[in-house]
Amino acid sequence: MTMLNRSVPDAPPTLALTATEIGVLDRLVNDKPKGSQKTLSHYLIKIARLGGYLARASDPPPGNTVMWRGLSRLTDISLGAMVGAEFVGN
Repeated sequence: MTMLNRSVPDAPPTLALTATEIGVLDRLVNDKPKGSQKTLSHYLIKIARLGGYLARASDPPPGNTVMWRGLSRLTDISLGAMVGAEFVGN
């Protein structure tokens, strides 16, 4: 995912994320009021923030450990959302 972002940073997020994952990220991680840029790099920062990345102006790009933690949390939450939707019937 990060390698795809390096080659095509303005790519749509659907190249690497499912619709459920995009929805979960939109609901869990608040956007900074920059505009409505919904690119792959925008969602990678959201994943990194799930892993503990603070996304301050002086911070370096997120590393492998932070991305791994964020992807792990995103997978767990997305799985819970899908299973919960089956039980509730929505």
